[in-house]
Amino acid sequence: MKRRDLIAGLALAAIEVTAEVGEAAEQREPESLYIPRTQLVEDRNFLHDFMDEFPFVELVTASPEIRITHIPVFLDRSIGRYGTLYGHISRRNPQGGTFDGQHSAVVVFRGPHSYISPAWYAKTAGAPTWNFAVAHASGKPKAITERKPLHDLLAKLIEKFESDEKSGYDFSKLPDRNQDGRFAGMVGFEMEIERLEGKFKLGQERSEADREDVLRHLRSAKQPRSIHDLTASFYQREKSAR
Repeated sequence: MKRRDLIAGLALAAIEVTAEVGEAAEQREPESLYIPRTQLVEDRNFLHDFMDEFPFVELVTASPEIRITHIPVFLDRSIGRYGTLYGHISRRNPQGGTFDGQHSAVVVFRGPHSYISPAWYAKTAGAPTWNFAVAHASGKPKAITERKPLHDLLAKLIEKFESDEKSGYDFSKLPDRNQDGRFAGMVGFEMEIERLEGKFKLGQERSEADREDVLRHLRSAKQPRSIHDLTASFYQREKSAR
């Protein structure tokens, strides 16, 4: 699926979810970000699907220094009210010192995003803006350091991403010495989600005509480079610098 089609699809989904919440929904004070009522998404299954689709996250802690690590995570929907997240970082990363079940963290899931030009609206006035979709999962990470739990964590992560590749790669078949070397260099964590917030700013509060205008222009709007194009240009940059 192309990025512009994905943005358009998210816009339609957010409109449907917002309509289900309705005006009767109580405004709550978000803990990690400001969310206007029209952009608040609370449907747990919808947010879980979004998190599964965009599992590369920012793990943010402050104790007292602010630290941010970019990692993939695995969501287990069956544990806890809002689910539980699993991931791992380098053992050298000082952020691991906050994985004691006492320090709070926020995991930020980001979907596609795009500039929205006011010129796209044919019938009503508008202002330049940026449309996006995010989910924030807050909790208190606990360290995973023992071999068996670390093995299970890695197996879940690898299975999640290798299932799409159909490569036949099986982490469990690696020799123990290879697995032990990997375990020695990492710290795993589990974080039961205590608060789950969805903010979908996709212009869903605008008129039907405006929504159609936005979707039409998004289908042909310039999009950021793909990871393939970025990687290729970076490799070329490195070659040129030698």
